Amino acid sequence: MPDQPEQRAGWFPSTRWSLVLRAGDGAIQGSAEALETLCSAYWYPLYAFARREGNGPEEAQDLAQEFFSRLLEKNYLGMADPNRGRFRSFLLASFKHMMANERRDAARQKRGGGAVTFSLDALNPEERYGVEPAHDWTPDRLFERQWAETVLARTLDRLEADYADQTTRFAELKVFLVGAKGSAPYAEVAARLGVSVGALKLVVHRLRRRYAQLFRDEIAQTVGELAEVDDEIRHVFAVLAG
Repeated sequence: MPDQPEQRAGWFPSTRWSLVLRAGDGAIQGSAEALETLCSAYWYPLYAFARREGNGPEEAQDLAQEFFSRLLEKNYLGMADPNRGRFRSFLLASFKHMMANERRDAARQKRGGGAVTFSLDALNPEERYGVEPAHDWTPDRLFERQWAETVLARTLDRLEADYADQTTRFAELKVFLVGAKGSAPYAEVAARLGVSVGALKLVVHRLRRRYAQLFRDEIAQTVGELAEVDDEIRHVFAVLAG
């Protein structure tokens, strides 16, 4: 029997961004939905970039909304290089390109006339931007930081979905993922959950392993080649470290 596709050497499963890259013109089924999912998940780093560039809240939201409208409705993917296909890099480069064109086009038409696949209005981006710590980061550095934090937040959300019927339990356990070291003694959490310390440590071990799996998968959704996953993971950790 011939090898199944997943058994062939060098085979890379169709993650969202690799699917979009191969589609290019939107001809591959599911590519449009994959792109919309990525845009919905990773809109905030662009908003933060636009704000740090000196745009006010309304203008930054307007720019981000216009960008995603164009990206989802038109063939913006011609700018993506399948050989260097990281969604993070494509997104920022394309956004900068659009912003430069917008600045040159003093007579641009009023935005909002076309169909919009999803809206930023209900996402409260300025509320989120308002709690950003004060720092002198460049727009590019802020984008990278917010990208990395979004990856982690997406991973945690996906892990929480595994505990949809155990929300209280997850609230106790997630501190072992996001809390400061030693902030939640095992004995205290074990007592609240009604389990032994040994049992809790086993649960936490499995939780961390699942978190690592989901984190790697979330990264994979935004790169075009399997070989880029480890590099992108290192990039995320480097950005978060400093």
